[in-house]
Amino acid sequence: MRCEEIMKTDVQCVSPRDSVEDAAVRMKDENIGFLPVCDQSNKVLGTITDRDIAIRLVAAKMAPSTFVEDVMTRGVVACRPEDDIRDAERVMAQNHKSRVMCVDESGALVGVISLSDIAQHERGGRASDTLREISERETHS
Repeated sequence: MRCEEIMKTDVQCVSPRDSVEDAAVRMKDENIGFLPVCDQSNKVLGTITDRDIAIRLVAAKMAPSTFVEDVMTRGVVACRPEDDIRDAERVMAQNHKSRVMCVDESGALVGVISLSDIAQHERGGRASDTLREISERETHS
């Protein structure tokens, strides 16, 4: 199965210069905890999550008017729409992420795949295997 077969394509982005408050309101309105952060050409620059807001903004006592770029996660975990879903699962597991963005050759966002999307489309136990790998924490000896 290819990523484009299960990715959500009705994904909205926020700008790095949007306020965190605006991003939080959009998350509340859409009942989501994650938004891609994109530039004007829809190229993915990172993400902002409800956890980013709680840890990097609220716990740091920053103002709600703070720019998204000041609290966002900058790493982009991505695949291509034509990739096999197993490639997306591998990228999610390697990066300990429950979502992966699907981008075109220019890096523009075309969709998002979450672990729940994989679980809804699979036959077998791959989602639980992927979730276990995402959730693993490094142990220090």
